[in-house]
Amino acid sequence: MVNPWLAMASGVDPAERRGAVGSAHAAFVSGGELGAFVSGREIDPALRTVVADSWRRSAAALPAPEFVAPLELTDADLEGYRRAHPLARAMPLFRELLGSIADDGAHLLAVCDASGRMLWVEGHAGVRGRAEQMNFVPGARWDERHAGTNAPGTALALDHAVQIFATEHYNRLAQPWTCAAAPVHDPATGRLLGAVDITGGDHLAAPHSLALVQATARAAEAHLAAEAPVPRNALSALGRDEALLTTDGRRVRLGRRHSEILVLLAAHPDGLTGERLSDALYGDRPVPMVTLRAEISRLRRLAGDLLASRPYRVTGRVETDAADVERRLAEGDLRAAVRAYDGPLLPASEAPGVCRLRRLLEDRLRRAVLGSGDAAALQLWADSPWGEDDLEVWERLLAALPESAPHRGAVAARARGLRATFAQPARV
Repeated sequence: MVNPWLAMASGVDPAERRGAVGSAHAAFVSGGELGAFVSGREIDPALRTVVADSWRRSAAALPAPEFVAPLELTDADLEGYRRAHPLARAMPLFRELLGSIADDGAHLLAVCDASGRMLWVEGHAGVRGRAEQMNFVPGARWDERHAGTNAPGTALALDHAVQIFATEHYNRLAQPWTCAAAPVHDPATGRLLGAVDITGGDHLAAPHSLALVQATARAAEAHLAAEAPVPRNALSALGRDEALLTTDGRRVRLGRRHSEILVLLAAHPDGLTGERLSDALYGDRPVPMVTLRAEISRLRRLAGDLLASRPYRVTGRVETDAADVERRLAEGDLRAAVRAYDGPLLPASEAPGVCRLRRLLEDRLRRAVLGSGDAAALQLWADSPWGEDDLEVWERLLAALPESAPHRGAVAARARGLRATFAQPARV
């Protein structure tokens, strides 16, 4: 089976491939549909499904197929942001493993955050100069929503390593380049931290470049784990329908009901009686207590000695990502709190107790962001899926940005667009 994440199979002529995909791109951006697909089935090997899907996402988000990626952070703001970013601790490793590539005069090493914001772009000055023409520079946004199909942006969108070859880029300005990127995760929580990328010429479409960035990403995760050991008991439930439990070095993906139980007990370290836990889980529904006991029994088999009874509670300390956001807020580190917030707590849960915890955390964090006047924190919130349609946040961001901010025009346009959307009467 052909690896869908590789740009080209062995023996394919890059020039022919460039031309075939370029023709499909020209037809698509001129208003045509992708003729390489029938009912989702790929019939033309020149165009990969992963690329076609990315083009569709790019076309829905971007006004044109040729543009310069927006620059959001510069100077002191950029330096402070990347100094505080977790991937800063992995940069010596990235340079050790990929430094020779970045210095050979043909390639660039790039590292971005989970929003696609470039943190570092390194390599020979001449190659960096060419990349600057499309704003492939530190501080620029290269997620798909702002830069179209590209290896780091698509790797983040799909949470998978990927190559993007030449004319597979949605943005015509990026089509002289080929790139390979892999996502990097927090080893303790599994949270997406960003991506590592190598960018250069057509030869990067060979399989070795994808293997190289994948190996580099895994090495970075191991380095971060060794530098800051994984806590004995940790629970990640932000932005997840099913929580991830780390206990005694094991990672366990919990089912939805078990996720709700553990989230509730972790939020109540003194424990909950069976009646209170049942109310928090089931609300007014008449659920027999034996059902709850059975769920606890099954969860105990997964969590081991982490659960105790009378009252139901977690034993020892369980570090949760929700509590981490609360702690950073209490310490006054708003930007770190926003970066640590990976989304609503168990977003698909309808358990009354979980809904209450979810609403309290999001409301508290959003109010802090709105009241801060901190442009960086407002930008982080606006960039998120839960903030991208938040008109009040975009208006506060516009007010907080200096007139000289390079992306102020884009923020103003987004605020205008949201105002117009909300001003339209609802359709019956």
